[in-house]
Amino acid sequence: MNSIWFGYFATCATVLSSISCHSPKNQDVPPVATFSIVGRNPANGELGIAVQSKFFAVGSVVPWAKAGVGAIATQSWANTTYGPKGLELLESGLTAQQALDKLIAADSGRSKRQVGIVDAKGGVANYTGDECQEWAGAVTGENYTAQGNILAGEAVVKAMGKAFEEAEGELAERLMAALIAGQEKGGDRRGQQSAAILVVRENGGYGGFNDRYINLRVDDHKRPIEELHRLLTIRLGM
Repeated sequence: MNSIWFGYFATCATVLSSISCHSPKNQDVPPVATFSIVGRNPANGELGIAVQSKFFAVGSVVPWAKAGVGAIATQSWANTTYGPKGLELLESGLTAQQALDKLIAADSGRSKRQVGIVDAKGGVANYTGDECQEWAGAVTGENYTAQGNILAGEAVVKAMGKAFEEAEGELAERLMAALIAGQEKGGDRRGQQSAAILVVRENGGYGGFNDRYINLRVDDHKRPIEELHRLLTIRLGM
């Protein structure tokens, strides 16, 4: 009986060992080539992200936010730990730039990363690694940072920034306007597939039980920005 159980556990150990050796971070993954904007509404403290990419379900990877703390977009060959770790750093009292500096310093793959951060006080920071695919870069302004990689050109992020500055209404509407403007300038030069928008506010979620005021995703669509806009219109009209 003991030999049977020994053989069973030995087999399980072999299987588990095999699984751990093939963890996702050791596999080749496609870059989350995309354009995004991270912003804050100084009037009510809302924080949010809007993003589009020729990538399936970009909303499951790029946007991270916590009310009263900050918002983060992590993309290119995205290190998704930048989301929770970055929010922890912001919550500890670091500024957007200080949090970003720590994230980048601790990441050996930093040359492939792209990230944008806005903290709860409106501080902004972004980073584009040297190995991000062209065109790659960012623009910043008061309470926002817009960034992208594998874009049609710099005009994409410039248009996003301008649209965010000039748009009126809720933060979600301003983020949406920026996303539309970026696409009008060519957006992701590979095309479109998915889009998402996340806005957080204190007790803003259903029943006031969490901070997810707006959390909308279009995971696979020929015109994801148009579809996201349609969904946002419904959400804001509720």
